[in-house]
Amino acid sequence: MSIVNIKIFKAKTSYMKLFKEILLYVSSFIPLYFLVIVKELVEIINGNLSFNITNGIMICLNIIFIVLGVIGVVLVYKASSYKTIEVISHQNVTRENFLPYFPLFVLFALAFELEYISMAIVYLTILVLLGVVYVKNKMFYINPFLNIIGFSTYKITYKYNEKEKTKYVFSSSSIKKRNYKFNSFFVKK
Repeated sequence: MSIVNIKIFKAKTSYMKLFKEILLYVSSFIPLYFLVIVKELVEIINGNLSFNITNGIMICLNIIFIVLGVIGVVLVYKASSYKTIEVISHQNVTRENFLPYFPLFVLFALAFELEYISMAIVYLTILVLLGVVYVKNKMFYINPFLNIIGFSTYKITYKYNEKEKTKYVFSSSSIKKRNYKFNSFFVKK
């Protein structure tokens, strides 16, 4: 394989990894998107809000975000690139990462009046800015959606190729000191 082919392959894999990371970020706000949709629909049904283009776009956009987030979780969880690791130590950190997101959900779902174009733009801008920080700082372990659907967040120290590393991962079952399959985000028995 020539140097050019290797660089193209690495570029493709790095773009795919970035794409999966962005989708994991999008999935972390699925509860928020759902709350925003419910709020908008309840306001429209009660007559407190008229259905207009901005509301329609925001409802559709939040539905698209939900679909993309679910696709991202499925893509990453079902990935075939699992490797075997030996877990040396583990700590369940789910509760440490879940509660800081709650104020964001309340702020977005209750305070933002998305029928106004300016508020819709601010909403989307905040999501983009949070996404940049989330992906750039590899904060994938903060994902309330995964916690809600039954995954716990663990901080593990593991051995792979005779090297010890520490990482935050998601698991649907309790982690113990033993061998697991691992794909950078999820651990399976």
